[in-house]
Amino acid sequence: MTRVAHVMAGAVNGGAEMFYERLCVAQQEAGDAVLPVIRRNPARAGLLRAAGMAPVELGFGTALDLFTRPRIRRALTAFRPRVAVAWMSRAGMHLPRGDWVNVGRLGGYYDLRYYRSCDHLVGNTRGIVAWLRRQGWAAEKTHYLPNFVADFGETAPAADVLRGAKLLLGLGRLHADKGFDTAIRALKLVPGAVFMIAGEGPERGALEALARREGVAERVVFLGWRRDAGALLRAADVFVCSSRVEPLGNMVIEAWSARRPVVAVAADGPGELLRDGADGLLVPHEDPAALAEGIARVLEDADLAARLATNGRARFEGAFAQASVLAQWRGFLAGVT
Repeated sequence: MTRVAHVMAGAVNGGAEMFYERLCVAQQEAGDAVLPVIRRNPARAGLLRAAGMAPVELGFGTALDLFTRPRIRRALTAFRPRVAVAWMSRAGMHLPRGDWVNVGRLGGYYDLRYYRSCDHLVGNTRGIVAWLRRQGWAAEKTHYLPNFVADFGETAPAADVLRGAKLLLGLGRLHADKGFDTAIRALKLVPGAVFMIAGEGPERGALEALARREGVAERVVFLGWRRDAGALLRAADVFVCSSRVEPLGNMVIEAWSARRPVVAVAADGPGELLRDGADGLLVPHEDPAALAEGIARVLEDADLAARLATNGRARFEGAFAQASVLAQWRGFLAGVT
């Protein structure tokens, strides 16, 4: 058994936040002693309490916040972890040193100044780990540990989606980095398809206006934030990852889990994950026509769609299912001390 504190000042929704929850719960269920330290969030705290943990909720303000760091120190001193894991930069900034090993977990190319208190860094892609080493971190202090996602293989399809149309699905925050504008422009070149977007964010108004200008507003469905990604994926014909910036792409792994074919822009994460033509299709950045062509190929070629889905499912089972990833995390945390 390892005593571990997972410290995260996350957003209400997001891929990293959802994996944080999954990992904390999985470790607790596996017999580790887990202390979640989180930004105040009643829903997240309730989920963690329901799994048998006692989360500590703090403010996690800016560098001018004089209260969060000493409160984390008190919580960790009382809990006595062997390892404290800082998730993302705000947690790294506030994480104190103590009688425990500090680990920074990075899901992107973050400012490493916020990880000065860390003894080890973990990246969730091999590309991030290679980048950390180029920044001067020693190989023995940098580690690759992937994410795991839920197994959606037998999930029932969502009942509240359109029937009878070719359904495309995008998942993620409505932010310019996610490239939903590229996908909307591509939709104009895929007649008859409907694009469902599950997410919310500051770009929603601009995306709705773009859909009207492109003449596809009636074929773009904004679903808002959803926590039933598996059901939505199972209802879709193709998962579309249009991100300009995507260090990993949890949603690609989720689509594999749900046995759905993937067409993705070749951002860092999808470019590392996908084997073009084998378990997904990769298309160039900022090229709606290429994205549309990839989507159309999958919609029109049932054998291709089935092959991509089957091979993607095999990748999920071999590298990103809970049992194998949890074993890697537990082995790392037990050995890092």
